[in-house]
Amino acid sequence: NFCTYCIVPYVRGREKSRKPGDILAEFRGLVEAGYKEITLLGQNVNSYGRGTDVDFPELLRRINAIPGEFKISYMSSHPKDATHELIDTIAECEKVTRHFPLPVQSGSSRILKLMNRSYTREHYLELINYAKEHIPDVALTSDIIVGFPGETYEDFQETLSLIREVKYDSLFTFIYSPRKGTKAAEMPDPISQEEKGRWFRELLEVQGEIGCSSYHDYIGRTMRVLCEGPGRTRDGCLTGKSIQNIIVDFDGDKSLIGSFVDVKITDALNWALIGELV
Repeated sequence: NFCTYCIVPYVRGREKSRKPGDILAEFRGLVEAGYKEITLLGQNVNSYGRGTDVDFPELLRRINAIPGEFKISYMSSHPKDATHELIDTIAECEKVTRHFPLPVQSGSSRILKLMNRSYTREHYLELINYAKEHIPDVALTSDIIVGFPGETYEDFQETLSLIREVKYDSLFTFIYSPRKGTKAAEMPDPISQEEKGRWFRELLEVQGEIGCSSYHDYIGRTMRVLCEGPGRTRDGCLTGKSIQNIIVDFDGDKSLIGSFVDVKITDALNWALIGELV
């Protein structure tokens, strides 16, 4: 996509898509071998289909139809390739994660244009609102770059307002750092690192409050969880991830590791949920 801050296109080459038959065969083999979560990885994964007659929504439908109990995850997606059809497909396919990762990078349309992201704030919010409407249990995450060359505090405030409007479950946040060979590395960048650091801390504070509130909304709900191993919130507990890819800790026997269990949520932290086996 040649985002102006990104070196990936220069080191990885042009985008290609594997044959859908090869992907399906590999997926079936992993399911038969006992794997419970399988991730579709691409850059960008939701633009899949170049040189084939199968686009990403259709690929998800075909994988979802494979017999077995497993979870389908995917990364990394791009808003310019996200469609209503993709969102409808996620809603229809019970094995596809309800985690909708859609990196926005900035809430300012002016900065998005400088980044060469090929969408506006308004287009992005329309996709998010459509996802909320059609996938009621969706968990939303995103990537944010703070202090892109030419960004003002007013632009940064637009990012904060977008975060407050979307109410992300969690964010991957970064202070801009130049990559030699990219267009952004040659742009004027008058804002000091100290100032960018203040913006960054402000963003973390805002998202911390939103994330904590979002996770508390899960209290009382029963969630399907893939148990992955020992937990971190207290000694002896187990941990796993829900269909929304949210960390859930609960008490249980180690024999449950590698299986799906139902957990009723009883408490929430700002990074994980606490529950008990149903």
